[in-house]
This record gives sequence, C-alpha cells and structure tokens, in this order.
Amino acid sequence: MYTKLSEFLKYLATHEQAETEGIPALDKLSDDLEVNRAALREQLAVARALGLVAVKPRIGTRRLPYTFTPALQQSLGYALLHNQEYFEEYSDLRTHIESAYFHEAVKKLLPEDIQELKDLLECAWEKLRGNPVQIPHEEHRDLHLMMYRRLNNIFVIGILEAYWEAYEAVGLNVFTDYSYLTKVWEYHSGVVDAIATGDFAKGFTLLMEHTELIAARPNL
Repeated sequence: MYTKLSEFLKYLATHEQAETEGIPALDKLSDDLEVNRAALREQLAVARALGLVAVKPRIGTRRLPYTFTPALQQSLGYALLHNQEYFEEYSDLRTHIESAYFHEAVKKLLPEDIQELKDLLECAWEKLRGNPVQIPHEEHRDLHLMMYRRLNNIFVIGILEAYWEAYEAVGLNVFTDYSYLTKVWEYHSGVVDAIATGDFAKGFTLLMEHTELIAARPNL
C-alpha cells in the first residue's frame, strides 16, 4: 500500500461501488475514515484536480474511470508556468514515446481508423489551401492521437494527450509560417499513406523525420 496516498484516495481506490453507487456524505466518510471534515474536503479537492471524481449537485460524488491525463496536465501546466523551457524536455519524451509504440499502435488500427486519418488529412489541406488560410491545429492533434488510439495503455495515452495541451500553452497552435506548416502536412500525408498500405517501416521513418521539424522551425 502506498503510504503517501491520502485516506480519501485509499478509500476511493479500494471501493468499487464508489463508481456506480457514489461516495457517502462527507460527515459519514469523515467518521468512517477518522479524518476531520476540513482535511477530507482538501483531499476531495485533490482527487477532483486529478480527474478521479466528479461532484454534481443532487447526484453527489462518484469515482470516475481512471485516466492518467489530468494528473499530467496539472503537473506539466505548473512546470511550464514556472519555466517554459520544460516544454522541450517534455516534447523529447513524447517523441520517444511515439517512436517506441508506433509499430504496435498502427498495426492495431482498424479500417475505419485509417479512413478517419485520411479524413483529417483532407480537412487539414482544405484549411491550408483555403482563403483565408487556417491553421489545422485540431486536425494535427487528432491525427497524432488517433494513430495510438488502439493501444491498451492508459499511461502512454496520458503522456500523448498532455503533450497537446502543453503545445497550446506555449503557443505552437498559432504558429503561422506557411511553408513550415505545408512541410509538416506533407509528412503527415506520407505517414498516413504508408500506414494505409501497410508499409509501417516507411511510416515510422517519415514520422521520425517529421518530429525533427519542430526543433528546426523558424522563429517568428
């Protein structure tokens, strides 16, 4: 048992009914756990910030299915406010994660997933070729996440999802160099085409070349 977990988190993790039946009122829980109400409120607030519980009027408090993303978002958001240079380190971590899991992930994609990837490409190119030009940030995020959607690993998915919030926090979603964006989406098109034809080695090579672009992007 992890000794650093609060009494509330220990309770939450070990009571399956908390997801379907909800959590007792704080007064009762305070008595059951032998924790004073004020401390319990603080522990509940932490659980909400970590995305572990939902609190709704007239419904009460229920445990949510576990996801790694909210905890990462909280910690990474703090890190970037403290020092925005941490983004480069996290970006490097994300690149290694995408690299390590690429083959496993894309081999699990279903035909409908590949079609969705193609649809995202089409939407992105419409934005880039439109008048006025639009930055296909949502398509960029969704395309990368969709390639890994079939992985049965919530920690990998959490790391990848948290990256995109950080990407927005440092302003890369409003990056406006057109030639750079065009080059990025040419790589995306190549990756998706390779996945669609089963040439995963080519797709991997193109993805790794594409990740190097962010380090070499022009400063605006």
